[in-house]
Amino acid sequence: MDLHNEFTNSRFFHAARIDRRSADALVGIAAGLIADGVVNTSEAVFLKQWLESQVAHLDDPVINLLYSRLACMLQDNVLDEDESHELLNLLHSFAGLPISQPTPSQRSAVAPNDLPFNTPEPELVWADRVFVFTGVMAYGPRKDCQALIEEKGGVIGGGVSNKVHYLVVGSIGNEQWRHSTYGTKIMKAVELREAGASIAIVGEAYWQRGMFG
Repeated sequence: MDLHNEFTNSRFFHAARIDRRSADALVGIAAGLIADGVVNTSEAVFLKQWLESQVAHLDDPVINLLYSRLACMLQDNVLDEDESHELLNLLHSFAGLPISQPTPSQRSAVAPNDLPFNTPEPELVWADRVFVFTGVMAYGPRKDCQALIEEKGGVIGGGVSNKVHYLVVGSIGNEQWRHSTYGTKIMKAVELREAGASIAIVGEAYWQRGMFG
């Protein structure tokens, strides 16, 4: 412990450099946590504690977002399935890694940000309509987004089906959506929509405009 600030006041001390090294280390930690495709409660707790001890003073909005989401998820000290998927996607986005590597043929045929949102954008009706969220929401934790829907009389669906009216796609880290864990939800929604189901796929930005005006 540097009780007299001898280390801090030393000409060898460079806080910004130390914080940058911590941020670089965090990318490696994120890559390690997502290597098996699953993030469990103990891993999430480890990451939260590491952030608190290593990068508490790092003025980086992306890391601050990661920490705030993590803190919200672990308020009950348990990482449920939805939170695990959300954290997995967030860590993939932070580490700059796709969930799974596309094949060469997929790379040539797929526009990575070609999200199949409804065109024209549908009217958002809340009461008695079923909503499903996928991906990482910029607004905040998925539970908070779901609560807003329920306050307006809407219903949260357990998964994509022909009973769902809206699939809302989070705006963070969706560039490689076809190769992500939530890409399967989007593809299933597209299949249902093409088969005539009344499901609409909308982006978070449109959802937020409808929710808040």
